[in-house]
Amino acid sequence: MSDQATSGDAAARVVTVFRSRLRGEGAAEYDETAGRMVDIASSMPGLVEVKTFSAEDAERVTLVTFESIESHNAWRDHPEHRQAQRMGRERFYSEYRIVVCAQLYEHSFIRDRT
Repeated sequence: MSDQATSGDAAARVVTVFRSRLRGEGAAEYDETAGRMVDIASSMPGLVEVKTFSAEDAERVTLVTFESIESHNAWRDHPEHRQAQRMGRERFYSEYRIVVCAQLYEHSFIRDRT
């Protein structure tokens, strides 16, 4: 078994919690735009991970982790991301909520597979 707590560099990470509900129309355009945003974010220095989950009540949650506030802000201010944000408000979302968090520590457990 492995049981590890991490601090230091991990403490500087920034996690964005993006909770949303999609409107009924524009699904194909949304999928294309969302895919493009993941591609751009994945190419940016400092991205740690992007994970999206869907709940039974149609709420979607996307967790985006960056190594620092600077790398997070570069993503937030990317011109294509800003355009996608506008499109989201105008066309894609019936509601959303964004919470940006500073990671204080990380604790993980991984069972050895041997």
